[in-house]
Amino acid sequence: MDSSNQGYIGRSVTRLEDRPLVTGAGRFVADIDFSHQLHMRVVRSAHAHGIIRSIDLDAAKAMLGVRAIWTFTDIADIPPIPFRATTVQGLEPYRQPILADEFVRYVGEPVAAVFADNAFIAEDAAELVSVDIEERPPVLSAQHDPGEFAPGLGTEPTTIVKTYGDLDAAMAQAHGSIALTLEVGRHSGVPLETRGAVARYDAATDMLELHGAAKRPHWNRDQIAEMIQRAPSSIQLFEYHVGGGFGVRGEIYPEDILVCLAALRLRRPVKWVEDRREHLMATNHSREQTHLIRAGFDADGRILAIDNEFYHDQGAYVRTHGARVVDMTTSLLPGPYRIPAYRAVGHFRLTNKTPAATYRAPGRFETSFVRERVVDAVAAQLGIDPVEIRRRNLISKDEMPFARPMDALDTPVEFDSGDYAGLLDKALTAFDWNARRADIERRRSSGEAVGAGIAMFVEKSGLGPVDTVRVSVDTAGAVEIVTGSSSVGQGMETVIAQICAETLGVDYRNIRVIRGQTNRIEFGFGTHASRVTVMTGEATRVAAEKVKKKALGVAAEMLQISAAALELRDGCVIRQDSETAIPLGDIARNLGPTSRFSREREPGLSADGWHRTDHMTYPYGVHAAVVRVDRETGGVAVENYLVAYDVGRAVNPMLVEGQMLGGLAQGLGGALLEEFRYDEQGTPLSVTFADYMIPTAREMPKVEILITEDAPSPLNPLGLKGAGEGGVNPVGAVIAAAIDDALGMPGAITRLPATPQRLRALMSSAPDRRTARRLAGDGD
Repeated sequence: MDSSNQGYIGRSVTRLEDRPLVTGAGRFVADIDFSHQLHMRVVRSAHAHGIIRSIDLDAAKAMLGVRAIWTFTDIADIPPIPFRATTVQGLEPYRQPILADEFVRYVGEPVAAVFADNAFIAEDAAELVSVDIEERPPVLSAQHDPGEFAPGLGTEPTTIVKTYGDLDAAMAQAHGSIALTLEVGRHSGVPLETRGAVARYDAATDMLELHGAAKRPHWNRDQIAEMIQRAPSSIQLFEYHVGGGFGVRGEIYPEDILVCLAALRLRRPVKWVEDRREHLMATNHSREQTHLIRAGFDADGRILAIDNEFYHDQGAYVRTHGARVVDMTTSLLPGPYRIPAYRAVGHFRLTNKTPAATYRAPGRFETSFVRERVVDAVAAQLGIDPVEIRRRNLISKDEMPFARPMDALDTPVEFDSGDYAGLLDKALTAFDWNARRADIERRRSSGEAVGAGIAMFVEKSGLGPVDTVRVSVDTAGAVEIVTGSSSVGQGMETVIAQICAETLGVDYRNIRVIRGQTNRIEFGFGTHASRVTVMTGEATRVAAEKVKKKALGVAAEMLQISAAALELRDGCVIRQDSETAIPLGDIARNLGPTSRFSREREPGLSADGWHRTDHMTYPYGVHAAVVRVDRETGGVAVENYLVAYDVGRAVNPMLVEGQMLGGLAQGLGGALLEEFRYDEQGTPLSVTFADYMIPTAREMPKVEILITEDAPSPLNPLGLKGAGEGGVNPVGAVIAAAIDDALGMPGAITRLPATPQRLRALMSSAPDRRTARRLAGDGD
């Protein structure tokens, strides 16, 4: 690749991350081993709700190779896991202890931890631990009246209310109204790599190391330090390759604290890797909500008001995200539409299920389904085309920035830029919407149950308030970027290197990005909320600009000319009038501590960059799909799919497309297949891939991706917006609309996932079989 005179931002260059992965040199947490390490196995509750009467450890302790077994009494001095992402008050009593105390509250809750010489002994010993639990009736629905969590504490820790406008007046003036009950099933991220953690204590340096995935390495370090009463500087976190994160991995879980404590107390490294069954019943769940929503609209289909009361099933405890999902659900439901009056009441309720938290596009997958179902219902009631009803309600580009009198994640909701109608037009053209509609009608006449759906959405990204990196150039001219962000496989090293290469005029392949190591940088803010490209990227640009200015200044002094006569290109400072070139490595050498060029400057060709913001950025998109329903089996085949997404400015379009495809696959899972189910006793029924169905390559449709850059963000100089969650956000809404259309039953899909069993029941519930077949497109 010739990098001369070519910028890197906007180019689909090859990922830096891939060589070790495709050559088998990748290192995941299961690959981390230390001499004399112990293996931990967690004994988990087999009951959804009950009182612990006794735990018999005798048989397990008698096994050769078992070094310790802990219950709550052994770690009673350790506080419950803290929150990292909530300002909602009153949630502290609902935090999860690292081992169950008096009560167990979900199947899979850690009750005891076994430490043994190898994983096989640990597993065998764990099976010998006998836990006597007096069962109590489980609470399995967030819509039931709140019960008792603990003496004096109910199972509704909080209710979040967001409102603006005169709702009652708007509803009174409405030409018509609709009321819907809509449900999103319980599902979550299922990465290829399950959770794992390896802890090691070095007594010689009094340093505790934790190896494994961490979305927020520095925050995790600081909270672990506080929980186990150590100085943060005496703990180091290390992240390696990560086989998928999706919001569910990298938070602090009970197991992370247990391995750290064990390494300290037992003076041996401790390793834990969960199996798939553990993952499906113990790692964060998400999504499960029921919405009772009504909307008022005028005769032209313009929505005047939305009133939404919903019930969020949080599971057994409030984990690190606090009430974050409910907060985003209440704040972001209106999406790209004007909606003059609005009220949302979110009931945050605990049940005896696996605790819930964030999963890719938390609160937006749910709200896009609910909002777009409402829009489709208004269109059906008035007999207006679904595309046209959306167009009439869209916020216009002339209204940007568009502020709503609400906040999300303690940040004012203000859409920074956007041309929603423009993207809708581009999407319709790219998908050849009119031709597809005509083809659908032709196919229906021959008996097929086929239909199309469309949905629009606004994403949030670039969550602040701050980020920082350090950029340095060594004497060989190699560039190093150290960041407190982490990588979950999204290609962040490549994107950050591209931004730096653009500024410094170097080959991006000559840049090393160091991430996920708390010993290399003092501050770090992690990888979450689609923030890395926006926040870390802009901090990188700032630091690189400082390095550039410093390099030009030193070169100007060396050449005795003005810095304005110099430029950075091909890893050198170049004199424009003579092409005299000084390699950046030579400039770094001349900035050594004893150099005369360092007398008035900090030694080294390096700089820190900071980016601060009070607002998020808001990318937006349009999805459309064509589906075919099998009337006999209820199966849904997604034949074609379009993702149109405006990312402000795409640093690497190929990586943006990859994010869209990955998100779409997860969205299809939640729309059609994935659901955590429980029996009447609260026992999980979806703890293997035979019962928890995830999409495979066979379920993926032909996908068209349209990435646009029509609305760069004014909040950062590069115009960047995030891309991590736009592929999953509206998928449930699109598939629901397409199934409705295929069946000829407007508003039929009110619950996700739309499984074959549910669709068969839906079709059979029509007044008679003949009507059902007619509605499905089979004629008389």
